[in-house]
This record gives sequence, C-alpha cells and structure tokens, in this order.
Amino acid sequence: MLGLERERIWKTLVVRGDRTGPLFALIPIAATLDLKALARLAGDKRVEMLPLKEVLAHTGYVRGAVTALGAKRAYPVFVDAASLALDRFGVSAGALGMELLLAPADYVRATGARVGAIVEPA
Repeated sequence: MLGLERERIWKTLVVRGDRTGPLFALIPIAATLDLKALARLAGDKRVEMLPLKEVLAHTGYVRGAVTALGAKRAYPVFVDAASLALDRFGVSAGALGMELLLAPADYVRATGARVGAIVEPA
C-alpha cells in the first residue's frame, strides 16, 4: 500500500539479553534475526525474543506496532547494517497500519542505535 519495495519495509523486534535486558532490533521485514550476532553486538552471551505477553508492558506498543521511537522506555537499539545502503525505509510509527518513512541514518541518530550485521544469511 505504501508503494515501497519489500526490502525497504523494516520490522522492530523486542529481544532480551542476558546482560543488557530488553532491547530493540530493526531488520528487514522478510529477514530473520540472527540472535547470536545480535548478542555479540550487544555484549550479551545470549539473547532471546521477548515473550509476546510482555511486549506491551515493556514498550507501550502492541505486536505489529512496536517502534523504538517514543517507546515507553529507552532500551538499546540495534539496526542491521543493510539499512545504510538505503536512502529511506519504512518503520512502524507506533500504531497498527502506520509507517514512518525516513533515512536510516536519521533513525540511527534519533534512537542512538548501534549498527551491525544482525540478520541471518540468506
């Protein structure tokens, strides 16, 4: 509906690290998060997806509307490095069916995100 190519639509996942606690991971919508790579980047021994029943309490958002922009708490944010090859991408705007289009560098700056390879190889 946005007229964006699939690789320009990104999803925000909520993950819990054994040392860092909850954190956000931003990856392409069709990609799979590499938990081991994210753990290394975050300085954790391991990370796991936050149980769905805890997402609203930790972020203030329901599944499908999670965003690091304006979240209930300022958790660390990690963005896959592939984002920097794009001039703009779509991320959740905090409500179901709403997307925010912006330059990945602006998203990284606004969230204080760390960038690295956190997607499983194809």
